[in-house]
Amino acid sequence: MTKSIFILGGSMLQMPTIQKAKNRGLYVYVLDYDPECVAKDVADKFLLVSTIDKEAVLEAAKEYKPDYIMTSTSDMPVRTVAWVNEKLGRKGGIAYEDAICATDKSQMRLRMKEKNVPIPDFYILESFEDFEKLVRNLPDSLKPVFVLKPADNAASRGVKLVDTAVFDCCKDGGVNKDLSDSDRNNLKDLWDFTHEYSRGGRVLAEEFMDGPEVSVESVTCGGVTHIITITDKKVTHVPYFVETGHTEPSRLSEDQQEDIKNVALAAIEAVGIVDGPSHTEIKVTKTGAKLVEIAARLGGDFITSRLVPLSSGVNLNECELDAVLLNEPSWQRVFSKGSAIRFIPAKEGKIKGIEGVEEAKAMPGVEEVVLYKKEGDIVPPLHSSSDRVGHVIATGSDADEAEKNCEEALSKIKLVIDAE
Repeated sequence: MTKSIFILGGSMLQMPTIQKAKNRGLYVYVLDYDPECVAKDVADKFLLVSTIDKEAVLEAAKEYKPDYIMTSTSDMPVRTVAWVNEKLGRKGGIAYEDAICATDKSQMRLRMKEKNVPIPDFYILESFEDFEKLVRNLPDSLKPVFVLKPADNAASRGVKLVDTAVFDCCKDGGVNKDLSDSDRNNLKDLWDFTHEYSRGGRVLAEEFMDGPEVSVESVTCGGVTHIITITDKKVTHVPYFVETGHTEPSRLSEDQQEDIKNVALAAIEAVGIVDGPSHTEIKVTKTGAKLVEIAARLGGDFITSRLVPLSSGVNLNECELDAVLLNEPSWQRVFSKGSAIRFIPAKEGKIKGIEGVEEAKAMPGVEEVVLYKKEGDIVPPLHSSSDRVGHVIATGSDADEAEKNCEEALSKIKLVIDAE
């Protein structure tokens, strides 16, 4: 008898897992709030259900009785999967309480502090008044800049670097100074920008960590974690933190990579992942590696679906499915090469034309060139990952060659923008 699976999410990033499940002979239900999601016509059956509406997903599970329930690269559905599995009395890769910790940065920070995992100094803000009070009594760890971020979102949405020099009350080392009208206006603009992206209403103010940023791609089997690779990140200049590219394997020193692995393993244990993948983001500061955040899911940005298989031969989508199906994942590295992705840069405005795509595709090592937008579309300011216009993926004998191939292909692509 054919077994069935619920896969929560039908976006482009979920497609590799959906296709792998179909290749395994599973009857695949795809659940998504978007009636036009890309996986709609690929699924054996599409259900128009929000992946974060856990009660609706539970009702659908009771009706259709899938043998397995999972998500792939999205944060909030991790909670839904854990909750529904517990309600149905099924074994899951992470408990619901731990899934909250893995998807709410305020709870994550508290857990990591309790477990002595290296993290930046942080402050949980429940209201705009909390934000005002914090700035009036700004701790040294938040000077001269700090990061403001929503507690429960992803893809750099609502994340911004705050320069305290803009506040009158912070000048001359001031403490407990009254806020000027200019301060209040600046604070309100910052709060509104970040708070808009916070589902639960909480905002974090965090110490700015200066240094290289990486992600750690891992799979945990029966509580034992296997680190597959470390990926170097490229991000936009401040004040926003949008990832513009990734290269693997990491080119940091052996000592730095060992420090990164130790922090990642401690974070994975602290968050309570028993079976399944994890994507851990870490910064290497002058005082050592510190956790940015951890996700109990596959990494996005085509890291785990494309870069990891191209650089190591490990298919983390297969590993994820194996964990859900309670099989032993094939996590062992098959080879060591380099892979890289770069997101296509573009100025704001209306796209009048796109040049050089075919030339870029023909460059050495190029695996794919994908445009998310077309002629006539509007390019918005680059404030989050959803504002990007396309990507190039390339390989090489090592990380340096992969990066070189990717950058050279990227240089061939030109978006003609009407800025008016």
